Amino acid sequence: MEPVLIALLFANAVFNIVVWPRFFVRVAKDPRARDAAGKPTPFLIVHAVLIGLALVLAVASIIAAVSALVN
Repeated sequence: MEPVLIALLFANAVFNIVVWPRFFVRVAKDPRARDAAGKPTPFLIVHAVLIGLALVLAVASIIAAVSALVN
């Protein structure tokens, strides 16, 4: 069971690292991302926070998977 969990943690990390930064580029280019003055809108801020959290979870998944491999 442990190898399956390790693989799942790595898969989660890879997914988050590959998908979310590319999605952020699309969000940042969206007209709703900035107001008329060029300041970030809540749309951009919320997405940036969510994507940041996804990347933190990716790092945590990698750390957990490597830790499980070592032990």
